[in-house]
Amino acid sequence: MPAPDSFPSYLIQIYLIQIQVVSSTLLHPDLLPALGQYVAATIREFDRVPAARKTELTALTEFVQQKVAASQPVQLTFICTHNSRRSHFSQLWAQVAAYCYQVPRVSTYSGGTETTACNPSAVKAIAEAGFMVERTGTEPNPVYLIKYALDQPPVRAFSKAYDQTGNPTTDFAAVMTCTQADENCPFIPGAVRISLPYEDPKAFDGTSREEVIYAERCRQIARELLYAFSQVRTTG
Repeated sequence: MPAPDSFPSYLIQIYLIQIQVVSSTLLHPDLLPALGQYVAATIREFDRVPAARKTELTALTEFVQQKVAASQPVQLTFICTHNSRRSHFSQLWAQVAAYCYQVPRVSTYSGGTETTACNPSAVKAIAEAGFMVERTGTEPNPVYLIKYALDQPPVRAFSKAYDQTGNPTTDFAAVMTCTQADENCPFIPGAVRISLPYEDPKAFDGTSREEVIYAERCRQIARELLYAFSQVRTTG
Protein backbone atom coordinates (compact mmCIF):
# COMPACT_ATOMS: atom_id res chain seq x y z
CA MET A 1 0.00 0.00 0.00
CA PRO A 2 1.54 3.38 -0.95
CA ALA A 3 2.46 5.90 1.72
CA PRO A 4 -0.02 8.82 2.07
CA ASP A 5 2.44 11.32 0.61
CA SER A 6 2.77 9.21 -2.53
CA PHE A 7 -0.86 9.71 -3.60
CA PRO A 8 -1.36 12.11 -6.52
CA SER A 9 -2.41 15.57 -5.35
CA TYR A 10 -5.63 15.48 -7.38
CA LEU A 11 -6.76 12.31 -5.52
CA ILE A 12 -6.05 13.98 -2.20
CA GLN A 13 -8.16 16.98 -3.27
CA ILE A 14 -11.05 14.69 -4.30
CA TYR A 15 -10.81 12.86 -0.96
CA LEU A 16 -10.89 16.12 1.02
CA ILE A 17 -13.92 17.35 -0.92
CA GLN A 18 -15.72 14.05 -0.22
CA ILE A 19 -14.93 14.39 3.48
CA GLN A 20 -16.37 17.91 3.51
CA VAL A 21 -19.56 16.77 1.77
CA VAL A 22 -20.02 13.80 4.12
CA SER A 23 -19.37 16.00 7.17
CA SER A 24 -21.95 18.57 6.08
CA THR A 25 -24.51 15.85 5.31
CA LEU A 26 -24.11 14.36 8.77
CA LEU A 27 -25.13 17.72 10.28
CA HIS A 28 -28.54 17.44 8.61
CA PRO A 29 -29.27 15.89 5.22
CA ASP A 30 -31.56 18.74 4.16
CA LEU A 31 -29.13 21.56 4.96
CA LEU A 32 -28.24 23.40 1.74
CA PRO A 33 -25.00 21.78 0.49
CA ALA A 34 -22.79 24.89 0.31
CA LEU A 35 -24.08 26.06 3.68
CA GLY A 36 -23.44 22.62 5.14
CA GLN A 37 -19.80 22.76 4.07
CA TYR A 38 -19.47 26.24 5.60
CA VAL A 39 -21.02 25.03 8.86
CA ALA A 40 -18.83 21.92 9.01
CA ALA A 41 -15.70 24.05 8.56
CA THR A 42 -16.89 26.56 11.16
CA ILE A 43 -17.54 23.86 13.76
CA ARG A 44 -13.90 22.85 13.45
CA GLU A 45 -13.01 26.38 14.62
CA PHE A 46 -14.57 26.17 18.09
CA ASP A 47 -11.08 26.36 19.58
CA ARG A 48 -10.90 29.91 18.22
CA VAL A 49 -13.68 31.08 20.54
CA PRO A 50 -11.87 32.71 23.50
CA ALA A 51 -12.54 31.33 26.96
CA ALA A 52 -14.01 34.64 28.12
CA ARG A 53 -16.40 34.67 25.17
CA LYS A 54 -17.49 31.10 25.90
CA THR A 55 -18.41 32.30 29.38
CA GLU A 56 -20.52 35.11 27.88
CA LEU A 57 -22.24 32.62 25.57
CA THR A 58 -23.26 30.52 28.59
CA ALA A 59 -26.20 32.83 29.29
CA LEU A 60 -27.66 32.05 25.88
CA THR A 61 -27.02 28.32 26.22
CA GLU A 62 -28.64 28.25 29.66
CA PHE A 63 -31.74 30.10 28.46
CA VAL A 64 -32.17 27.62 25.61
CA GLN A 65 -31.44 24.67 27.90
CA GLN A 66 -34.08 25.72 30.43
CA LYS A 67 -36.74 26.01 27.73
CA VAL A 68 -35.79 22.68 26.18
CA ALA A 69 -35.88 20.93 29.56
CA ALA A 70 -39.36 22.33 30.17
CA SER A 71 -40.54 21.41 26.64
CA GLN A 72 -41.33 25.07 26.01
CA PRO A 73 -40.86 27.20 22.88
CA VAL A 74 -37.46 28.87 22.60
CA GLN A 75 -37.93 32.43 21.33
CA LEU A 76 -34.81 34.49 20.64
CA THR A 77 -34.88 38.09 19.40
CA PHE A 78 -31.50 39.50 18.36
CA ILE A 79 -31.34 43.27 18.66
CA CYS A 80 -28.95 45.89 17.32
CA THR A 81 -29.44 49.57 16.54
CA HIS A 82 -30.51 49.44 12.88
CA ASN A 83 -31.45 45.76 12.40
CA SER A 84 -29.22 45.88 9.36
CA ARG A 85 -26.14 43.71 9.99
CA ARG A 86 -25.28 41.95 13.25
CA SER A 87 -28.81 41.15 14.37
CA HIS A 88 -29.62 39.52 11.02
CA PHE A 89 -26.39 37.51 11.08
CA SER A 90 -27.31 36.36 14.58
CA GLN A 91 -30.93 35.51 13.79
CA LEU A 92 -29.92 33.37 10.83
CA TRP A 93 -27.03 31.57 12.49
CA ALA A 94 -28.99 30.83 15.65
CA GLN A 95 -31.74 29.26 13.52
CA VAL A 96 -29.18 27.22 11.58
CA ALA A 97 -27.44 26.15 14.79
CA ALA A 98 -30.71 24.96 16.33
CA TYR A 99 -31.47 23.07 13.13
CA CYS A 100 -28.04 21.42 12.92
CA TYR A 101 -28.01 20.36 16.57
CA GLN A 102 -31.71 19.41 16.48
CA VAL A 103 -32.65 21.71 19.34
CA PRO A 104 -36.48 21.67 19.26
CA ARG A 105 -39.02 24.48 19.16
CA VAL A 106 -36.52 27.26 18.40
CA SER A 107 -37.77 30.39 16.64
CA THR A 108 -35.39 33.28 16.01
CA TYR A 109 -36.22 36.92 15.32
CA SER A 110 -34.41 40.22 14.97
CA GLY A 111 -35.12 43.91 15.36
CA GLY A 112 -33.59 47.31 16.01
CA THR A 113 -34.09 50.46 18.00
CA GLU A 114 -34.32 52.19 14.58
CA THR A 115 -35.48 50.97 11.16
CA THR A 116 -33.26 51.21 8.08
CA ALA A 117 -32.69 48.28 5.67
CA CYS A 118 -30.64 45.12 5.40
CA ASN A 119 -27.13 46.18 4.47
CA PRO A 120 -26.08 44.93 1.00
CA SER A 121 -22.66 43.80 2.24
CA ALA A 122 -24.32 41.78 4.99
CA VAL A 123 -26.63 40.19 2.42
CA LYS A 124 -23.63 39.36 0.24
CA ALA A 125 -21.78 37.76 3.16
CA ILE A 126 -24.81 35.61 3.94
CA ALA A 127 -25.11 34.47 0.33
CA GLU A 128 -21.41 33.64 0.15
CA ALA A 129 -21.76 31.54 3.31
CA GLY A 130 -24.20 29.29 1.43
CA PHE A 131 -27.65 30.68 2.20
CA MET A 132 -30.07 31.00 -0.71
CA VAL A 133 -31.11 34.65 -0.83
CA GLU A 134 -34.01 36.14 -2.82
CA ARG A 135 -34.84 39.84 -2.79
CA THR A 136 -38.59 40.28 -3.22
CA GLY A 137 -38.99 44.00 -3.91
CA THR A 138 -37.38 47.25 -5.05
CA GLU A 139 -38.42 49.43 -2.11
CA PRO A 140 -35.70 50.98 0.12
CA ASN A 141 -36.30 48.37 2.85
CA PRO A 142 -37.01 45.20 0.85
CA VAL A 143 -37.88 41.80 2.26
CA TYR A 144 -35.30 39.10 1.61
CA LEU A 145 -36.31 35.44 1.65
CA ILE A 146 -33.35 33.53 3.04
CA LYS A 147 -33.37 29.75 2.83
CA TYR A 148 -31.03 27.46 4.76
CA ALA A 149 -32.58 24.00 4.36
CA LEU A 150 -34.67 22.12 1.83
CA ASP A 151 -37.33 21.14 4.37
CA GLN A 152 -37.70 24.52 6.12
CA PRO A 153 -39.47 27.74 5.07
CA PRO A 154 -37.26 30.73 4.29
CA VAL A 155 -36.51 33.36 6.90
CA ARG A 156 -38.07 36.75 6.02
CA ALA A 157 -35.38 39.36 6.61
CA PHE A 158 -35.96 43.11 6.60
CA SER A 159 -35.22 45.98 8.96
CA LYS A 160 -37.81 46.43 11.69
CA ALA A 161 -38.20 47.59 15.28
CA TYR A 162 -37.57 44.91 17.89
CA ASP A 163 -41.15 45.23 19.17
CA GLN A 164 -42.83 45.20 15.76
CA THR A 165 -45.86 42.95 15.31
CA GLY A 166 -44.66 39.43 14.56
CA ASN A 167 -41.81 39.51 17.04
CA PRO A 168 -42.43 37.95 20.46
CA THR A 169 -43.63 40.19 23.30
CA THR A 170 -43.53 37.71 26.19
CA ASP A 171 -41.38 34.82 27.35
CA PHE A 172 -38.41 35.44 25.05
CA ALA A 173 -34.73 36.28 25.24
CA ALA A 174 -33.64 39.70 24.01
CA VAL A 175 -30.08 39.15 22.82
CA MET A 176 -28.33 42.51 22.53
CA THR A 177 -25.77 42.29 19.74
CA CYS A 178 -24.45 45.85 20.04
CA THR A 179 -23.58 48.06 23.01
CA GLN A 180 -25.52 51.05 21.65
CA ALA A 181 -28.79 49.12 21.53
CA ASP A 182 -27.98 47.69 24.94
CA GLU A 183 -27.67 51.21 26.36
CA ASN A 184 -30.69 52.62 24.49
CA CYS A 185 -33.00 49.82 25.65
CA PRO A 186 -32.57 49.70 29.41
CA PHE A 187 -35.79 47.68 29.76
CA ILE A 188 -37.49 45.32 27.33
CA PRO A 189 -40.86 44.07 28.63
CA GLY A 190 -41.43 40.32 28.68
CA ALA A 191 -37.81 39.44 27.97
CA VAL A 192 -34.83 37.79 29.59
CA ARG A 193 -32.00 40.11 28.61
CA ILE A 194 -28.69 38.67 27.30
CA SER A 195 -25.76 40.87 26.36
CA LEU A 196 -23.72 39.51 23.44
CA PRO A 197 -22.18 42.47 21.60
CA TYR A 198 -20.21 42.26 18.35
CA GLU A 199 -18.06 44.91 16.69
CA ASP A 200 -19.98 46.74 13.98
CA PRO A 201 -18.70 46.02 10.45
CA LYS A 202 -20.27 49.34 9.44
CA ALA A 203 -17.03 51.02 10.50
CA PHE A 204 -15.45 49.62 7.33
CA ASP A 205 -18.19 50.63 4.88
CA GLY A 206 -16.69 52.26 1.80
CA THR A 207 -13.18 50.98 2.49
CA SER A 208 -11.07 48.38 0.72
CA ARG A 209 -11.64 46.00 3.66
CA GLU A 210 -15.45 46.21 3.68
CA GLU A 211 -16.10 42.83 2.08
CA VAL A 212 -13.47 41.05 4.19
CA ILE A 213 -14.74 42.51 7.47
CA TYR A 214 -18.37 41.59 6.75
CA ALA A 215 -17.31 38.03 5.92
CA GLU A 216 -15.27 37.88 9.14
CA ARG A 217 -18.16 39.12 11.28
CA CYS A 218 -20.52 36.65 9.63
CA ARG A 219 -18.06 33.84 10.36
CA GLN A 220 -17.47 34.95 13.95
CA ILE A 221 -21.18 35.04 14.73
CA ALA A 222 -21.68 31.67 13.05
CA ARG A 223 -18.83 30.15 15.06
CA GLU A 224 -20.05 31.47 18.39
CA LEU A 225 -23.72 30.63 17.98
CA LEU A 226 -22.95 27.16 16.66
CA TYR A 227 -20.76 26.68 19.73
CA ALA A 228 -23.51 27.91 22.07
CA PHE A 229 -26.07 25.50 20.62
CA SER A 230 -23.59 22.63 20.62
CA GLN A 231 -23.62 22.88 24.42
CA VAL A 232 -27.39 22.35 24.70
CA ARG A 233 -28.42 18.86 25.84
CA THR A 234 -31.48 17.66 23.96
CA THR A 235 -31.72 14.18 25.56
CA GLY A 236 -31.44 12.86 29.07
